[in-house]
This record gives sequence, C-alpha cells and structure tokens, in this order.
Amino acid sequence: MKLILKEDVEKLGSAGDLVDVKPGYGRNYLIPQAKAVLATEGAIKQYENLKREAELRAELTVEAAKELATQLNATSLTIPVKVGEDDKIHGTVTNIQVAEALEQRDIIIDRRKITIDQDIKTLGEYTATINLMGELNPQVKVWVVKEDE
Repeated sequence: MKLILKEDVEKLGSAGDLVDVKPGYGRNYLIPQAKAVLATEGAIKQYENLKREAELRAELTVEAAKELATQLNATSLTIPVKVGEDDKIHGTVTNIQVAEALEQRDIIIDRRKITIDQDIKTLGEYTATINLMGELNPQVKVWVVKEDE
C-alpha cells in the first residue's frame, strides 16, 4: 500500500515521503491517525507543490535552528528535586521538567522533542538530547541537585 506521509513517523519516513507499507498498518493506524494519505495521482502532485514551498521556508528556518543548536549545546540546566534516604529522588526527572527549565531561560522547546538518555532517579549529571530537525540534535547537560528545604 503506497501512502504519502503528512508528518514525520519514526522509523518510517518524514513528512512528504512516499512510503510503501503493509495494508493493515496503513489502514488501521497511519490513515486514521491522520499521519498519512493514500498516494493517488492528485495527492502526489499536491504534495510535490507543498514540498517545494516547504523547502523554501525550511531554508530560512535551518539557519535559526543552527543558531538554537549552538545555544543549546552551551546550555547547562540545574533541576532541584526533593530527595529521600540515600539521595534518591521521589519519582523521576522527566522531559517535561527539562522543557520547563529551558523555558525559564527563554528557550521554548516542545517536550516531545526532548529525550533523556537514561532514567533520572538519583542526583547527578545527565544528558538530554533535543531533536530540532533532521540530524540537528544538540545535547543539554542536566544537573539534578537536592532542593533547598
């Protein structure tokens, strides 16, 4: 079954790609979730036009993304958390808390684009990767420290 992706789908392709998938995957997941449309002649022509327009806009945003990536690579965040015995954290530090810490520095990043390399359950230094666009994945150092009581 040939489909045109409307948005990026992990391990399948990016928006505007023409992909060949099994009929069940396309019919039961991609199309109902509005992640793809059937690849008819009209749809292919429409997406080619949209893709050309998007490429023009993307050239402008690539420069901004590169600047943001350099800024993020130089950023180090400190997240204070409540701890119990043996300096263990109550719960875990999530990408939401990383996004909020970035927002306090006037850097707005969608929490879904932030991945943390490992579960943060103790105090220490960790790395969070931010998927900006394509292969532009800057890393931010995250320091998890004990909250002042």
